[in-house]
Amino acid sequence: GSTVDPAPAQPDTTTAAAEVLYDEALLPPAVREMRRKIIEATKTGDVEALRPIIEANEEPPAFPGDAGGDPVAALKLLSGDEQGREILAILQEVLEAGFVRVDAGTPQEMYIWPYFTRVPLSTLTGPQLVELFRLVTAGDFADMQDKGVYSCYRAVIAPDGSWRFFEDGD
Repeated sequence: GSTVDPAPAQPDTTTAAAEVLYDEALLPPAVREMRRKIIEATKTGDVEALRPIIEANEEPPAFPGDAGGDPVAALKLLSGDEQGREILAILQEVLEAGFVRVDAGTPQEMYIWPYFTRVPLSTLTGPQLVELFRLVTAGDFADMQDKGVYSCYRAVIAPDGSWRFFEDGD
């Protein structure tokens, strides 16, 4: 006789692209609140507006570079202008993009913006590429295609609302 598989095969979640989310209502309240605080601070045009958010974190978020332990100074150094406004714009754009939830139900669970960090570039649709080009230049994209992965700024917030990272993917 024939054998029937009683259950359909489950997708391999280790290689499957993460589900792209846009609805902030899907975020835990603490994550939603942290994201809103950061976005509000970016809209002030003053990078110092991020300092109370950073200092309220149990552990400061990881930023690229080192500015003698001053995270706001580190952000200013990342910016193309001395006031840090470019980096505020980048942070705002990143947090307004779609996001993914990774490692759900584990101690490593995180919410990551933009979702491009966890979606193969080769699978992006036309509308998704337009979203990507809000964050990166065509030259950046060409470099990423060579690497096969999104390698620009990303922000990570833990389920408890702690801001973990804002860093370049390089």
